[in-house]
Amino acid sequence: MTEPSFSLRTPEDDALPRKICDTCGFVAYENRKIVVGSVVRHDGRILLCKRAIEPRKGFWTIPAGYLELNETPEDGARREAREEAEAALVIERLLAVYAVPRISQVQLIYRARLAEATIAAGPESQAVDLFAFDVIPWDELAFPSVHWALNHDREAEAGAPPVPFGNPDGATGNIMPDGRTLKAGEF
Repeated sequence: MTEPSFSLRTPEDDALPRKICDTCGFVAYENRKIVVGSVVRHDGRILLCKRAIEPRKGFWTIPAGYLELNETPEDGARREAREEAEAALVIERLLAVYAVPRISQVQLIYRARLAEATIAAGPESQAVDLFAFDVIPWDELAFPSVHWALNHDREAEAGAPPVPFGNPDGATGNIMPDGRTLKAGEF
């Protein structure tokens, strides 16, 4: 059996070029990846995980990761918290929907609270801890969307309407709040 060969062409009923099998005409659509995660609160503090894996190994993040097939976004957010922080969550509501087009990613971030007061570093985390907002290690956060989520959670905590937040004006996810641009492989 020969390996299929694909060419980049625009299908007859489409407006965008797609990878199309040269033999059978199968269109190999490529779609965005969905990330799910949570800003998790407990006793007025926020759960952060220090990454043990690339990208951004050694930097702090909220528990988050790719949504698996056949999984609801809420179940995915709970699974990521278990994997990264051995934490059981109670999902409260959708906090934000972020788009990071340069890596074809959509992020669904929830507000959550710990169901139990125990946390521990999972295999993808070097450490986990609960931080008061004013002592979050802001210069050591892994991704721009972590900054966005923490600040949007603070707005929600202060009484912002319960509608999901989105990207800050003009933000595309590759520029950190200090103005530094993330390089390929850092996201």
